Amino acid sequence: MTVVLPTPDQLRSVAEQCGLSLTDDDVASFRGLMQGSIEAYNLVAAMPDEVPEVKYPRTPGYRPSAEENPRNAWYRKSTVKGAASGKLKGKTVALKDNIMLAGVPMTNGSSTLEGYVPDFDATIVTRMLDAGAEIKGKVHCEHFCLSGGSHTGSYGPVHNPHKMGYSAGGSSSGSGVVVALGEVDMAIGGDQGGSIRMPSSFCGIYGMKPTWGLVPYTGIMPIEIYVDHTGPMTATVADNALLLEVLAGDDGYDPRIKAPKVEEYTKALGQGVKGMKIGIVKEGFEQPGAEAAVNESVREAAKRFKDLGASVETVSIPMHLLGGAIWTPIGTEGLTQTMMFGDGYGLSRGDLYSTSLMDFHRGWRRQADSLSETTKLFMMLGTYINNNFGPRFYGKALNISRRLTAAYDKAFGDYDLLLMPTTPMKATKLPEPNASREEYVARALEMISNTAPFDITHHPAMSLPCGMVDGLPAGLMLVGRMFEESTIYRAAHAFEQIGDWKKM
Repeated sequence: MTVVLPTPDQLRSVAEQCGLSLTDDDVASFRGLMQGSIEAYNLVAAMPDEVPEVKYPRTPGYRPSAEENPRNAWYRKSTVKGAASGKLKGKTVALKDNIMLAGVPMTNGSSTLEGYVPDFDATIVTRMLDAGAEIKGKVHCEHFCLSGGSHTGSYGPVHNPHKMGYSAGGSSSGSGVVVALGEVDMAIGGDQGGSIRMPSSFCGIYGMKPTWGLVPYTGIMPIEIYVDHTGPMTATVADNALLLEVLAGDDGYDPRIKAPKVEEYTKALGQGVKGMKIGIVKEGFEQPGAEAAVNESVREAAKRFKDLGASVETVSIPMHLLGGAIWTPIGTEGLTQTMMFGDGYGLSRGDLYSTSLMDFHRGWRRQADSLSETTKLFMMLGTYINNNFGPRFYGKALNISRRLTAAYDKAFGDYDLLLMPTTPMKATKLPEPNASREEYVARALEMISNTAPFDITHHPAMSLPCGMVDGLPAGLMLVGRMFEESTIYRAAHAFEQIGDWKKM
């Protein structure tokens, strides 16, 4: 790739874009002044990139047939065997398809990335393989991960593991399904507005959104740096804790990581909840679209913690109801500037940049009409806001998010954990192919109100299955203090040991 000096006409066009008026003499002068910088760009272009070595052999794999993939959960099957021993030896893992697995195609749910093949492994991929895991392939996610449903991906809807024709939740839809069906032991999800916890709730599995900056996001296609999280989705609490032990810790690349507190999370298992104080967040049951049966299932589950010896009482955090509104400018403008117009990464952070992804992802501009309706919606809104107001609302929302963090932290002065429904409703029917744009968007966003606030406050939060409502799972969410995932695991494991959640 060679950079050439702009022609006089190109420079005049750029000047107009920058609000400048240039004479012919100005154009000639600036072109001459740019020559040295252009040469520097070409020196950089000629140097080899600095990317991690790929350690474990693999093949590109294959797209499974409909007969092999009835719920459309898998995008690509490709087995990668890890080290001969380690904490994850004998465990199988599926990767959400926004995670880079070198040599294996990746789309992040969008046809505009069809044909892209990563050239290095995400940090967490290397860590799992080093720990002996066997990766089984890539699973479908929502279109650029911008949906809490499972119907926006370019390769068709993903169906709920308990009932065909119903949502599996999103955006980590395939991850939830393959774990719930027992096709793998573990999966990795991503969470910017609830995308680990929402499919865990709809599918009936355990999904942990760790504290922001605990698990490296390196080698995973970002949406927005301030809300990007990745974490484990599993069928058991023990597997969840075990996987987080392998994933957690600084990798020297990810700028999201500040001062992580890493623990041996499996040591929390079996400790029980006697003496623990749990606050049932009143406002978590008052969300738009809340289903009475789901609320009741979660309240009954809360009583079980009391039976196990915990103190359980109701707490009011009124600002929780504003969390979704505060999230909106951060998520909307962040994804517009970083993921879309920033070619997946943007600028101004000390990250490990995937230049191959950035080059390929630029192609969305030539195929914008094929983007999902949610991607179009957020990108147009973010562009409109930026054109008319600049980034002030992003900045103000981020400032206000600290007040929301403080509201939760005040409650954590009295309680070890906060409890509420993960999603206000159980899985909904998938929209029909001819559904209106309004229905399509509603099914994508209606379930994020309890989960999204903790993506901007960065508290760890986990979804636990706690019962069945009309043949579909209900999810309970436990939220903890920063870097106190062990407290969540302690409570989640005690709850799991009571008995089969499907019969609660």
